Amino acid sequence: QVQLVESGGGLVQAGGSLRLSCAASGRTFSNSHMGWFRQAPGAEREFVAAIRWSGGSTYYADSVKGRFTISRDNAKNTVYLQMNSLKPEDTAVYYCAARFTTARTMGVMALQYNYWGQGTQVTVSS
Repeated sequence: QVQLVESGGGLVQAGGSLRLSCAASGRTFSNSHMGWFRQAPGAEREFVAAIRWSGGSTYYADSVKGRFTISRDNAKNTVYLQMNSLKPEDTAVYYCAARFTTARTMGVMALQYNYWGQGTQVTVSS
């Protein structure tokens, strides 16, 4: 049973930083892509960043490129999202997701991911 548990959300002022964590368990993640998505009230869930567990290649949404960094710790089976220079428009519930695939192309759509965490709230005040 795959489990993804996010942590690290909170309230921060514009320009500040937060680091989200996603603890993954239940199977081997070496053939997975791990993604971060976010959903603001009244909006669709949108792609933020993804990482290929094996090799560590990454992909970012244009809106966060240069500000957010996705990484993983193999020993801890944990994926991180370091968020710097936060803006009020980054306010959302952030979700960790996993897809088990050998595809080289990163998934950027929510429907491509099979497993989801419960989400963690990030609020950026102006």
